Amino acid sequence: MLLKKKVKYESQKNSEKISNLNIKLINQIIDAVNTSLIVLISALFFLSLNSQRKWSNTYKTLSKTKAMNNNLIDYVSKTEEFYISKLESLNTSRKTKPKDLIYLDKVAEKKESLLKKNFRTLIEGFSDSKYQRGY
Repeated sequence: MLLKKKVKYESQKNSEKISNLNIKLINQIIDAVNTSLIVLISALFFLSLNSQRKWSNTYKTLSKTKAMNNNLIDYVSKTEEFYISKLESLNTSRKTKPKDLIYLDKVAEKKESLLKKNFRTLIEGFSDSKYQRGY
């Protein structure tokens, strides 16, 4: 009976050693998988950041190009409108003749002295309350 107990005890001890070894081995495998997943996720994260930066730069360039194209389309349409109006006005206008012109006499300009002009501005300023005198 003592031998049976001893064998049973030793077999239980061996199975515990085997199960401890199995658990350690499983833990090492899981640790290796976790580490490789962390490395993979980190690498993909940095690759995606780089791709996002490149896409942002491309999008910015495309937006600028679109804005320039829209401006060019506006300029072209305004130019076309101008030339079409010029072409239409050629048909509606006629050439003038000397008898169609109206001649005006040249009006003499009034010359005013600087002192007189400044004095008038000062008087107008007082009458408009532009320059206020106390309270």
